[in-house]
Amino acid sequence: MIPIWLLIIIGIAVGALTGITGSSGVLIVVPALSYLGLSFQDAIGSSLLVDVITTLSVIFVYFRHGNVDSKISIILGLGAVVGAQVGSAIAFVVPDEALESVFVIFTAYMAYVSFKRSRNPKLNIKRLNLKTASYVVAPSLAFLIGIVTGTMGASGGIMFIAVMMLLFSIDVKRMIGTATLAMLFSAISGATAYAISGRSDIIASVIIGVTALISGYYFAKLANKMKPSYIYIFLGSVFVITSISELFKVI
Repeated sequence: MIPIWLLIIIGIAVGALTGITGSSGVLIVVPALSYLGLSFQDAIGSSLLVDVITTLSVIFVYFRHGNVDSKISIILGLGAVVGAQVGSAIAFVVPDEALESVFVIFTAYMAYVSFKRSRNPKLNIKRLNLKTASYVVAPSLAFLIGIVTGTMGASGGIMFIAVMMLLFSIDVKRMIGTATLAMLFSAISGATAYAISGRSDIIASVIIGVTALISGYYFAKLANKMKPSYIYIFLGSVFVITSISELFKVI
């Protein structure tokens, strides 16, 4: 059994990541639990369950600051719910080594994107003026995010933000809050699929999740006072560390 003190440390780190950036705890939970002996699939299932628990306090803080668009969250979340079921089905038949290799590539690319955002939080992305059609395109893109959720354990926080940058005109902090709520939907869908298949460590997930629930509340309060560029630098650094640690494991 994994020592409780280690799970608590992981939980504090997850709370910091989710609270500040609105991102999934997958960047910390999956590498940590896989290094501690869980299979990659079990680590993914555990990470999704952690996300379900952790996002509750983060969402609460962003709601209190008026930084959540419920309508957009639900639209994105519903698309991701379906995609997560498809992704989990794929993950159950793919070897650990293949999933880990894709995970390294994914985190390395997101590190690049995050540091680019730190220089220009708006990313110079030209918003598509689709008007009401945005509400049709958004769930379609969210479906693809859901597939990533099911295969990689990433509940899609940063990817939901990218979709909102492309389709909707809202502030970055509001995007983070909205993405976190959408992430809750996708995490519930993916976590359910993994739990039913017995591919998650419930006890470890609960300990990490409850710890992250508490720390995430305070880090989310901090994030609402931070400059967006600092948020992206923090996120990019986490991506780099995760990518390097998983790369060493793969080779």
